[in-house]
Amino acid sequence: MPSSDPLARLRGGLIVSCQAADGDPFRDADSMARFARAAVAGGAVGIRANGAQDVAAIRAAVAVPVIGIEKAREADGEILITPSFEAARRLVAAGADIVALDCTLRGRRYGALERLRQIRAELGVPVMADVATLEEARAAEAAGADLVASTMRGYTPETRNLETFDEEFVGDWAAALGIPLVVEGRISRPAQAARAIAGGAFAVVVGAAITRPELITRRFAEAVARAGEALACRYLLGIDLGGTNTKYGVVTRTGDLVRAAVAPTPAGGGRATLLEHLKRVAVEARQLAETAGAEPSALGIATAGWVDPKTGKVVYATENLPGWTGADIAGELAPVAGLPVYVENDANALAVGEKHFGAARGASDFVSVTLGTGVGGGCYLGGRLNRGPHFFANGIGHMTLVFDGRPCTCGRAGCLEAYTNAAALLGYGAGRFPTAEALIGAAHAGVTAAREALRTYARFLAAGLASVIQLLDPSLIVLGGGLVENNRLLVADLLEELPGRVTAWAARRLELVVSPLGYHGGVLGAAAVALERLCAVETALD
Repeated sequence: MPSSDPLARLRGGLIVSCQAADGDPFRDADSMARFARAAVAGGAVGIRANGAQDVAAIRAAVAVPVIGIEKAREADGEILITPSFEAARRLVAAGADIVALDCTLRGRRYGALERLRQIRAELGVPVMADVATLEEARAAEAAGADLVASTMRGYTPETRNLETFDEEFVGDWAAALGIPLVVEGRISRPAQAARAIAGGAFAVVVGAAITRPELITRRFAEAVARAGEALACRYLLGIDLGGTNTKYGVVTRTGDLVRAAVAPTPAGGGRATLLEHLKRVAVEARQLAETAGAEPSALGIATAGWVDPKTGKVVYATENLPGWTGADIAGELAPVAGLPVYVENDANALAVGEKHFGAARGASDFVSVTLGTGVGGGCYLGGRLNRGPHFFANGIGHMTLVFDGRPCTCGRAGCLEAYTNAAALLGYGAGRFPTAEALIGAAHAGVTAAREALRTYARFLAAGLASVIQLLDPSLIVLGGGLVENNRLLVADLLEELPGRVTAWAARRLELVVSPLGYHGGVLGAAAVALERLCAVETALD
């Protein structure tokens, strides 16, 4: 018997999709019923099932609400969910409490909204609209849908760029709709399901991650295989593309720098010039490896600008590197290097280097700050590098420090970078010192003007770090870059400034340390990115 008030019973819970494709070892109704019983025993509040035969078997096995669908291939060669009223009638007769159907733009071309109204009117059951976009959800709501599900998000021509679960949409949809939102699609971890509920979802549907043993086994098998590959990753190449110099070298998987070199960066030459430069450096890095008798497994590149790590393209870069926005670094360099190429923002790469080779080994929540020509940041939260959904996270240097303050290279004003980069430090010295290195040396030698300049610099940096600490509550801050090297006074000044700027300073037990990676920290960070992406066990277990 269909369960009473099915929508109320689904609120705030997990719905398990019990389906198996043709040819799957579990492709029979009895197996689906056993999966459903196991799911309910584990806490599922509802089941989603395909076809009247499976629905009937599941209905006989469990008492929770059953959402019925029927998949059929249409004339355009694509599968459509519940393509006819007769299909819906068979599902309800088999015991479905709710009928779901495809209400995407394609589904609507096959009459989905009219069918939705007919199912509600003649079969008397709630209807779930499977959609891919908010516009489709609103249209289904207007047609009388009782609830909508994001089932088709990532599977239609308009949304195929969405390859992973991204909970950012949940809050927007939930706020815009007057009917319940069920979140379904590409959810593979409990934390993702929990975030969907926290974001405003009425319920969550999970299928393959629970009921597809073949896929689950494949994830474990691939993790084991990658763990084995990690043992073979003895050497990596790292390239650190800086605004002045490009450093590169050969790094072991334990973080030893075997060979290193430096080449001037043609920063103002534009995208084509920079890419040709990187190609030459990649060839030279391979030659370094050959002279060391090392066979590299991958090439990591650290670059200024925000990077999509999946594609190896620069999402956005300031005019410090003109034309660098959109550069396909991985695509251009892989054929030349003859290796897998992995690209990361330079500050993020340094954080990865600290995690694997430096001061942050064993730390799960820390911030890495790079101080030099610019100011960058990398951040690990819960043991994972925080990039943000659009890869713009950790822009510490571009946090506003002074309202309508000094102009910044990003085109805005008052950013932390404008007050804590090398040029700013020299400015605090009133032009008395030719380089930041000279000023730092003079401060350590007791020159009053240099010492006061460094204290001024530290006050601005402490103000910026205080905001980072208040927001993220890290256990560790690692300072790296040229302005930190041979500058023990900076840490002392910061430790003097920060307690008065951060609440509950003593209770935080925050460590503030200088990076041990030194001058070639960017090279080690780039190599660590390659190690993590290609070889490391941590990536395989994600």
